[in-house]
Amino acid sequence: MSQTRGKYDFCIGLVLAMSSSIFIGGSFILKKKGLLRLARKGSMRAGQGGHAYLKEWLWWAGLLSMGAGEVANFAAYAFAPATLVTPLGALSVLVSAILSSFFLNEKLNLHGKIGCLLSILGSTVMVIHAPQEEEVETLNEMSHKLGDPGFVVFATLVVIVSLILIFVVGPRHGQTNILVYITICSVIGALSVSCVKGLGIAIKELFAGKPVLKHPLSWILLLSLIVCVSTQINYLNRALDIFNTSIVTPIYYVIFTTSVLTCSAILFKEWQHMAADDIIGTFSGFLTIIVGIFLLHAFKDVNLTLANLPLSLRKDERAANGTLLSTYDCFNHDEESSACLGEIQSAETLSGRRNGSLSAF
Repeated sequence: MSQTRGKYDFCIGLVLAMSSSIFIGGSFILKKKGLLRLARKGSMRAGQGGHAYLKEWLWWAGLLSMGAGEVANFAAYAFAPATLVTPLGALSVLVSAILSSFFLNEKLNLHGKIGCLLSILGSTVMVIHAPQEEEVETLNEMSHKLGDPGFVVFATLVVIVSLILIFVVGPRHGQTNILVYITICSVIGALSVSCVKGLGIAIKELFAGKPVLKHPLSWILLLSLIVCVSTQINYLNRALDIFNTSIVTPIYYVIFTTSVLTCSAILFKEWQHMAADDIIGTFSGFLTIIVGIFLLHAFKDVNLTLANLPLSLRKDERAANGTLLSTYDCFNHDEESSACLGEIQSAETLSGRRNGSLSAF
């Protein structure tokens, strides 16, 4: 019976996590569409300090979609392991990238399409090999988990490292080193996920009619979550304000997910009873998602499609072999004639110099 219940909860958590990614990914598109409509109307833009978007229904639809996604993500932690829910957050980036190519006319290049495919494959592998966490159904059990010496040591190290980064390293290197602010919000995020997990259990108990509001752990978790999330938002916004978003997003995803996986393994012993093939599968899926997100963001400004790929390959091959385009090839492609003729003339000049011929001059 417990096995059937565990599979049922796992499926609910999986559906909630995927729904969260769809809602959050779609929210960016709705907000962007609303802001573009305002720009066409001549209203003062948000980047200039305007607040006309508050009168735009598309922007509000995006905000509600974001809220629904966060609620679904919050609920997912109550049913499925954090090791599964957190990496699936990458799907929101995919949803946003795919929808923007359809509704915002933002072209998704070949690197982006390969990155989307890899992220989907990696997510599938992680779902198949996802670990089963130890059963924690009450706040009393959660309090025992939080009091485990391993987790206490981990949480203490996280707090100490965060304080050093905030008060010592941040003022000196935060403006120049991208890892400082991202590391702060990532390691603090591991604790916030633990708080979310505990509050999810409290909400399930509340619906079951248990007096969870009288339990001090409920309020401790809520206060800790507020502090952690506030810190995360503060330092993530600092990183985004200073550095390029295309660099911040993949680095933050990798460090944050790694921190959550480590915290979850210590707190819920998710890896303790996993087979070797499941461990390898989980790490492989996670690394595949990382590569996919990297390709999606790092090369989004590179204009490479399947249409111009053969031409690029031909040029690379000729350059590698030390050969250049023939005159026939040049005149078969009118738009490249001038470039090709330049290459031929350069080749003749270089050949003449190598052979010691004065005609090259």
